[in-house]
Amino acid sequence: MNQTSDSPPAPAAATPRPRERRQRVQAAETGMAVLKSLGRLGGRASLTLLAAQLGESPAKVHRYLVSLMEEGLVAQDAASQQYFLGLEAMLLGLAALRQADPIRLAEPSLIRLRESLEVTCFVAVMGNKGPTIVRFEEPGLPVTVNVRMGSVLSLLWSATGRVFLASQDDARVRALAEAELADAPGELRAQLDPADPIGRLRREVLTQGCATVRDTNLKGISAVSAPLLDHAGRPCAALTALGATGGFDAAPDGAIAQAVRREAEAASVLLGYQRG
Repeated sequence: MNQTSDSPPAPAAATPRPRERRQRVQAAETGMAVLKSLGRLGGRASLTLLAAQLGESPAKVHRYLVSLMEEGLVAQDAASQQYFLGLEAMLLGLAALRQADPIRLAEPSLIRLRESLEVTCFVAVMGNKGPTIVRFEEPGLPVTVNVRMGSVLSLLWSATGRVFLASQDDARVRALAEAELADAPGELRAQLDPADPIGRLRREVLTQGCATVRDTNLKGISAVSAPLLDHAGRPCAALTALGATGGFDAAPDGAIAQAVRREAEAASVLLGYQRG
C-alpha cells in the first residue's frame, strides 16, 4: 500500500550510540596525540621513538600514522623509514603563524598586568626609528607620563629599548644604539659601563630575562620590560609596565618583574615559542 500524506515520516538514519561516539572521540584524541608528539620530536621520528614518546605499542601508533598519511598530515621517508610532518600539517602551521599577531595575542596579558599591578602598561615593537608603542593601557588612576601610542623610546635608557637591544642581534639596532650613545649628554653616558656600555646592557638583560630602569629615561618614572618571542625564539615585541618610582618596585627579582616576565612568557607561548 502506498504511503499517504498522513503516514508517519520514514525513520531517520540511526544516530551513533554514546559508546560509539566516545570511541570516535578517543580515536581522534589519539590521532592528535600522535601528530603532536611528532611535532615535539622535531617533526621527524622513527616509529619506535614515537611509540616510546606516546607510551603506546608500535603497532597501535602505526595504525594511526597510516590514517594521518592518507590525509597528508604525515609522510614517510622511504630511505630511513622515519615519519615526518606532511604538507597538510605545514599548511596548517603556516595558517596559524599568519594569525600570530603579537599585539593581539599580548592584549590579555597587558590587561591582566594593568588590573593586577594597577600600573601603566604597553606593548612596543621595533620600528624604523626605534622601539615604538603600539598598544597602551592605563589604570584607573594613571601616572602622568609623556609616552603614548606611537611614542618612540630610547634604546639605551628605556627598559623597552634595552629589551630590543639585548634580544635583537641586528646591525641596524646596534647602529641606532651607537648613534644614541654618541649624542647623549655626559650625565646619561655616565650611567653606563665606560668600557663596554652596550655589551654590558645586553648581558644584564639576557641574564635577568627582563630590563629595568629607575629615573633613567624619565625622571620619577621606573619601568620593567620583557620580550615577546616568536616560534623561532626571535623577539617580536616587548611588554612593559611603568609607574612612579616611589611606589614602583623595579627590582629584577621583584613582584612586578616576575609578573611582567610571566605574562611575556605566556604571550610568547601563544606566538608558538617553545623553550628549548
